[in-house]
Amino acid sequence: MKLTSTNLATPTGPQSTDEYADAPVWLQRLFAGTYVLFCVVLGLWLVALPWVGRWFDEGWVAHWPELQRVLRHGFVRGAVTGLGLIDIWLGIWEAIHYRDHLPGAPPTNGNLHDRQQEK
Repeated sequence: MKLTSTNLATPTGPQSTDEYADAPVWLQRLFAGTYVLFCVVLGLWLVALPWVGRWFDEGWVAHWPELQRVLRHGFVRGAVTGLGLIDIWLGIWEAIHYRDHLPGAPPTNGNLHDRQQEK
């Protein structure tokens, strides 16, 4: 009786990154647009929500008075607002700096100095 198994074979190794295909351009644009929309909407909520009184009185925070007391501090409100502004900035930055990556095109690292030397 032979006690060998084919499922114990040593794997050949990880796949090379050259075998992976880039996403189609329409999918890249859809992702970028969704990301920008998500960042801007979330940022607007984070900017406005800490300063609206209804958030504390009728919202989900009303069930926890200790948390409500902490979130009413000016520092916490300012920190949440700052996160919202950063989130809006990230969305706008992504929209401005978005570039299509064409399938099959050589990858670029985005370094302007390297691009100028290639020309």
